[in-house]
Amino acid sequence: MTEPSCLAAVRESYDTVAAAYADLVRPPAELDPLSRALLAAFAGLVRSDGLGPVADLGCGPGKVTAHLADLGLSAFGIDLSPKMIALARQTHPDPAFAVGSMTALPLRDDGLGGILAYYSTHHTPPGVLPVVYAEFRRTLAPGGHLMMAGHVGDDELLRPAQAYGGHPVSYTSHLVPPDRIVTLLRQAGFVVTAHLLEAPAEGAKRSVATFPARKPEGL
Repeated sequence: MTEPSCLAAVRESYDTVAAAYADLVRPPAELDPLSRALLAAFAGLVRSDGLGPVADLGCGPGKVTAHLADLGLSAFGIDLSPKMIALARQTHPDPAFAVGSMTALPLRDDGLGGILAYYSTHHTPPGVLPVVYAEFRRTLAPGGHLMMAGHVGDDELLRPAQAYGGHPVSYTSHLVPPDRIVTLLRQAGFVVTAHLLEAPAEGAKRSVATFPARKPEGL
């Protein structure tokens, strides 16, 4: 398929901010207790079923990918930004990392035991989300687990002029209502097993939602 036009801005922006982003973003060990517990629960579900490796999609500099490996998963990362992938490989030599797009994953059908999309889909325009979710479903094994987490809102658009160390960026953040995300996941063929909405943290403006889901067995 033809690459969606929005991806070029996201790739260029994260190539620009890669080093500053890696320095500023906290490692999972420093996240709040709830976030750490959700990652651990996801890892436990995937481990117990043993259906295949886990893809950390939109992995950035690989901090979460390495954390998943520390939790006992066979994990690898994919990111749109070549410079992010270069940093991930440099810092975390054990997990595998590759450049790729969530709209056309370089992965075979039914091969994954789990997919983690951790704060990595909010740059995707709502009209492209069905393509992304279809790729998640295609690459997950029947019974495989998906966990998405990220910023949500009321169809808000954020266009920061600068980010991460003051570097100019050209991406847009799409803050989609959480109920619509649930609907789109179900339309893509997922069973959404929970929906956790967190109020904005102190000093923050955006709410965060987490969506554990599963690809039905026999599909």
